[in-house]
Amino acid sequence: MTALTREQASSREKTLLLAVLLSMWAPLATGIAVLSSHSTTQLADFVRRTVELVALLVAWWVFRYLERRGNPSLTEKARLERMASLSVAVAMLCSALVMVVVALSRLSSFEPGGNVYPGLTIAILGLLTNGWFWRRYALMTHEHYNPIIASQHQLYRAKTVVDCFVTIVLLVVVFAATHPLTRYIDILGSVIVAGYMAWSGARAARSIS
Repeated sequence: MTALTREQASSREKTLLLAVLLSMWAPLATGIAVLSSHSTTQLADFVRRTVELVALLVAWWVFRYLERRGNPSLTEKARLERMASLSVAVAMLCSALVMVVVALSRLSSFEPGGNVYPGLTIAILGLLTNGWFWRRYALMTHEHYNPIIASQHQLYRAKTVVDCFVTIVLLVVVFAATHPLTRYIDILGSVIVAGYMAWSGARAARSIS
């Protein structure tokens, strides 16, 4: 495999850093939104965004370190790339586990409602932003394969799909909060999100050499 050119490496590092900077506000904003609503899906979404931020930081730091290092040994390079890819897989699996626990714990005593508009706005913005990063990382991976970039492609594909589910569920809460089925739709949304994240995490883990 040929090495990245300086321009390619710089573009990828800037994209990784941009992803981190844009993701830093999400846990705080989503956390505030959770306090103003009673949505299980929204609470699960807060947990997901927080764990994913850690994985993004690891990926950016490892990529930057390897590029600044110049000529790291093959052993060190493989170890750090594996760590970055593994952090993505672990983030998705941990998110899935917490989402299931939250959904089950609120199954018997939860009623949807409250102000879900902040969370809905965040979910829509996340859908658009994560969709852009998904496409960006897909193009980068196609242009020149890199394990770290490939893992970010997998992560942002999962993030985009999950944001789509979250948006749909919160729209249901907005327009039919008092409907008897909305309670189960909201909790089912958490389970669907968890299932997809678990599948994506397991798939990412299997792809790590």
